Amino acid sequence: MGTLKDSWPLAELDAVRRLRVIARSTPGTSFAEQLIEAPFERVWALASDLENQLPVMITDIGSFTVTSAAGERLEARARSPLGLRARFDVVLRPGWCLMQSRFVLGGMAAVAEGDGTRFAFFGGLRLPGARLADRALQPLMSPLGARALRRFTDQLAAPGGG
Repeated sequence: MGTLKDSWPLAELDAVRRLRVIARSTPGTSFAEQLIEAPFERVWALASDLENQLPVMITDIGSFTVTSAAGERLEARARSPLGLRARFDVVLRPGWCLMQSRFVLGGMAAVAEGDGTRFAFFGGLRLPGARLADRALQPLMSPLGARALRRFTDQLAAPGGG
């Protein structure tokens, strides 16, 4: 007779579903996902080029520079077009990127789906009282994920993209 441990149901989530859970359980965030008609390897090669891709996807980032790397853990510095700076802790592995600074949280995820790739993006603010301000922030944050995703798919579709 098997033990309870042997019959315990498994509920594994792929990278996109994990990112969706993080985004929806974090106040003041924006989330967008799309099925892209391109292979995972091509999509993730472009997405994981953080230094070149994040400033294209997010207009509030003028530059993003990886300052150190140890395996899948990176440190980076972001600078806004207005000169604001932030240090980010990043976890980057195939199909998964989670980034956080003192005030910003963001990420990307990708999984192969058929002949294409399901790709997701989210970003948000880490502010004291964000849960209370979530309703006020939501109209401001909501379009950001879709806009970043559109900029990414435009890059992917451009000649030489990815």
